Amino acid sequence: EPLGIAVYKVGMSWPLEPQGLRAFAEGCDELLVVEEKRPVIEEQLAHILYNLPADRRPRLVGKTDETGAPLLPQVGELAPDTVTRAIRRRLLKFDFDAETRRLLSGIEAAVPQAQVLAAAGGLVRMPSFCAGCPHNTSTRVPDGSIAVGGIGCHGLATWLPERKTVTLYHMGGEGAPWIGQAPFVDRDHIFQNLGDGTYFHSGLLAVRACVAADVNITYKILLNGAIAMTGGQPIEGESFDGAITAPHVAQQLVAEGVKQVAVVTDDPARHHAKDFPAGVTFHHRDDLDAVQRMMREVKGVTAIIYDQSCATERRRLRKRGKVADPNTRLFINTDVCEGCGDCGVQSNCVAIEPAETALGRKRRINQSVCNKDYSCVKGLCPSFVTVEGGTLRKAKPQAADDGFAVDGLPEPSLPAIGYAYSIMIAGIGGNGVVTIGAILGMAAHIEGRGVTVLDMSGLAQRNGPVTSHVRLTHGDVSGHAPRIPERAADLVIGCDLVVAAGAEGISKMAPDRTAVVFNRFVAPTSSFASNPDLDFSDAKLADVIARHADPARMTGLDATAVATAMLGDAIGANMLLVGHAWQLGLIPMRLESLERAIELNGAAVPLNLRAFAMGRIAACHPERIAEWLGRSAQAVAAPQGDGLEEVVATRVRLLTDFQDAALAQHYRTLVDRVARVESDLAGKAGALSLAVANAYANTLYYKDEYEVGRLYSGAQFRDQIGAAFEGDYRIRFNLAPPLFARRDKDGRPRKIQFGGWMRHGFALLGRLKGLRGTPFDPFGYMHHRRMERALPAEYEALVDRLLAGLSSERIAEAARIAALYGRVKGYDVVKEAKLAAVRADFAAAIAVYEAPADVAQPAFQPA
Repeated sequence: EPLGIAVYKVGMSWPLEPQGLRAFAEGCDELLVVEEKRPVIEEQLAHILYNLPADRRPRLVGKTDETGAPLLPQVGELAPDTVTRAIRRRLLKFDFDAETRRLLSGIEAAVPQAQVLAAAGGLVRMPSFCAGCPHNTSTRVPDGSIAVGGIGCHGLATWLPERKTVTLYHMGGEGAPWIGQAPFVDRDHIFQNLGDGTYFHSGLLAVRACVAADVNITYKILLNGAIAMTGGQPIEGESFDGAITAPHVAQQLVAEGVKQVAVVTDDPARHHAKDFPAGVTFHHRDDLDAVQRMMREVKGVTAIIYDQSCATERRRLRKRGKVADPNTRLFINTDVCEGCGDCGVQSNCVAIEPAETALGRKRRINQSVCNKDYSCVKGLCPSFVTVEGGTLRKAKPQAADDGFAVDGLPEPSLPAIGYAYSIMIAGIGGNGVVTIGAILGMAAHIEGRGVTVLDMSGLAQRNGPVTSHVRLTHGDVSGHAPRIPERAADLVIGCDLVVAAGAEGISKMAPDRTAVVFNRFVAPTSSFASNPDLDFSDAKLADVIARHADPARMTGLDATAVATAMLGDAIGANMLLVGHAWQLGLIPMRLESLERAIELNGAAVPLNLRAFAMGRIAACHPERIAEWLGRSAQAVAAPQGDGLEEVVATRVRLLTDFQDAALAQHYRTLVDRVARVESDLAGKAGALSLAVANAYANTLYYKDEYEVGRLYSGAQFRDQIGAAFEGDYRIRFNLAPPLFARRDKDGRPRKIQFGGWMRHGFALLGRLKGLRGTPFDPFGYMHHRRMERALPAEYEALVDRLLAGLSSERIAEAARIAALYGRVKGYDVVKEAKLAAVRADFAAAIAVYEAPADVAQPAFQPA
């Protein structure tokens, strides 16, 4: 009231009641209309007020101001802070006293998301297909084609540039806009993705319309058996014994006049031609690209029925015993793995995670996430081992009295609630973030405090970001927005550092107010499948948070590693962070209330109570974290140091084992020469020497048949697989031997599975490594091996060119060029493609490097 602001709340947005609104408006100088999406109320209000006399007609603003400049957005969510800034802009146009104007001017602008992404190294937590999701394969399109998305999980393909899925259509309209577009564009054909739930709901009508219009379109009808995007519900109204089956859909499509129908599946044997109309063809999912190429040449409407059940729903049914659980898993031998990322490219699977080693980043399979789709085995790499039988070896939780005793821990001083105390929990969907919010809310309820809990889950089921907003008050909460305003969080619990350091997370932080407790473990994002060298270190993300929160009250610990080591389950990491925050005096609730809330939640109560206790202990005795991890058999040894001496020592041992001491000495000679030159110019060996030490070793060391045999026949592989599995299990090897493997049209060899007896063959190959490079080497005459064995000389010549033009000012530039050959990794055509890209980058870079000083050259940007 002191500012002269009145609020009129509309109960029915259309049609507006004119008399009350007109009476309200006549007493105002200006009306600001706040409504989400299109200006439905604003346009009606303009009509109602238009004929009022000018001296009684208020100024009307909303989506734009009186000059037409944007004021409130017409798309997306209308957040409270967006409205606050709009009100501020309008009020500053009026004549207020200096103090009021100072307070209004203190409302800051939001930090641009692009600025946050740049600071975080481009890491963002986007929703992605689940591990083993059929859409990982089904949404691919062949080169030269595009697809269009629709409503359903498959719509996430529009966020993946490599899937060439350009936009989304509304439910029931999938493909229909192409009827109007096709006559006016050069493109002759499109693919249209259509989920089975939408197909049954209204999508068939769009198919019918396209048939009537006779446009060139191929529908990919994605049969996964459930409405997967919203929780795996059955498709309501299903007929044919309660399921939309491939024969059912094929019969409908043919009856509607679709020209050609093909069924693509992960198991063609389960379909019988007698159940389908004549002319329907059947294909394995590995042949999807060829099927699509064939369909796009057919004039008119065609359809591909992609039949593979939802991976997450299949996992649920396995747990309930309703579907058989295959007793087969895949395992990656990290020694054999090159870290090329081809397995991620082939599968797009989030269960494939980075494994950091002394020899660089490799890959591992997160067995707790894997849904047994097995498409990652198509990665062109012999590191994939099939394990049949046995069980996963689980970490054993420590004894109850070992690591969980909280006797003697001091009671922290709890913070005052004041007007409101706001806690934001930021994490990944499906990892218990919402549960943490619910437990904090229940603890507040037990104490009789006012509390609101708002969960922002979005596409949480698809590995997306989740935040839970917990706001505590002394009593009535009616005057508080459930969502934490900008710069108003008192505590942020970063269960996932990527989400906490995102634009939404840091918008709630203030340097003079916000404390942060975060998990140092950074789970890979969906971008990892297409960018295998993505930086997942926690330091850059923590630095982003430190710029916006109170750096003196930031605490990070690897809660995931501790929970896995001590509790046998990484899910305990979130509650461990809560216990840590409470012991630091950052949660204004009593201990007994929190523990009672954990008990009332009813899920994994002993585990959560232990995790809470461990968080408290870690806050008082940080040294215990190293003790817990060091004592655990599951603790992963930290990679060796990345300094020059450590890198050279590691590579010398590797090259000696690979071939002999002479090769190792040859390696050391070149590195020492580079180090001497760099030391003479810069005073010490640094970036250039380190780049050469890594990249030169990468050219000298390659995994031919002898080396793969040596690595598989050694004790380290047996230790790796024995640490992952227990019981009676058998192993099989997935290999593409150059003398036996058949190649596809794209030149990629097809893998063949070999039984456990192949270990004897590996042992023999390992002992025959002395044949490498001699006239008696049967593999040395192949094109790929000749290419690999010529690489060291190619790199040595590169180093000579760099040293010839080196100066102290050009060391950093030379180091970037020298490091390029470290990207040459993988097997067969994958490695050859990477080498071709590196050679192109080198040619561009060396042209800039060797250009005369007076000749302008564009800056080199590696691919």
